[in-house]
Amino acid sequence: MSRIKNIFNRLKKKNETALIPYIMAGDPDLATTRTLILEMEKAGCDIIELGAPFSDPLADGPTIQKAALRALQNHTSIAQVLALVVDVRKESKIPLILMTYYNLIFKYGEERFVQDASASGLDGLILPDLPPEEAGNLISLARKAGLDTIFLLAPTSTEERIKTVVKISQGFVYYVSLTGVTGARTGGVQSSVRDSLQKIKAATDKPVAVGFGISTPDQAAQVAGWGADGVIVGSALVKVIEENAGSPELVAKATAFVKALKQGVLAGHGEQQHH
Repeated sequence: MSRIKNIFNRLKKKNETALIPYIMAGDPDLATTRTLILEMEKAGCDIIELGAPFSDPLADGPTIQKAALRALQNHTSIAQVLALVVDVRKESKIPLILMTYYNLIFKYGEERFVQDASASGLDGLILPDLPPEEAGNLISLARKAGLDTIFLLAPTSTEERIKTVVKISQGFVYYVSLTGVTGARTGGVQSSVRDSLQKIKAATDKPVAVGFGISTPDQAAQVAGWGADGVIVGSALVKVIEENAGSPELVAKATAFVKALKQGVLAGHGEQQHH
């Protein structure tokens, strides 16, 4: 059983939601990324999504685009990101998911990439620009290597699309809670997310995690309270990293934010109990 599946099973028994923060590998540098992973785990997150920088990140809004640019200016390559995973694995067993774009994998070579990713101790893969119809080869390679391939659903996904995606997604199903790119949003999360979440959960017993636009502990609580198995927070955390670039406080501030998000997720479940 994969590490990702394990975490969700464990949390389900406790009736808890997974907190899945996203950070860009190499922003501000790989040494800081390594420290952040280990400290965020201590702060209570359950799974970590690592971005590998790409020059044309179509699913990402300005905050993560800028992070990718900073990481690319440091010449962060996909091979370095895998080497970072190897290094982290000496100290931590937290599930790590790589989120990047297919072009990088294509250039690396699908087979070689899957072998290297699996050998590094990576647990899963999210490629927002690889449609399920074209992912057959990668899915079968990944499955053999024990790598989870995670696919996305959006508010615009049809019933048929939901069926396709929940069938091929391994580890969990990623529900993109809004049409558009990643980015922090103010105010509450749209209540339509609750309906979509229930629709997807009715179609599968795999965990469903919600991301895009969740940027505060309150929003995390809201989504957890609606029964999401996981809450993914990216841009808001990447912004904390950006705002503290060059400051010795960077890791402490980012970790404090993760801790607050975890409290939010736990509080959301408390709410669910009272309804």
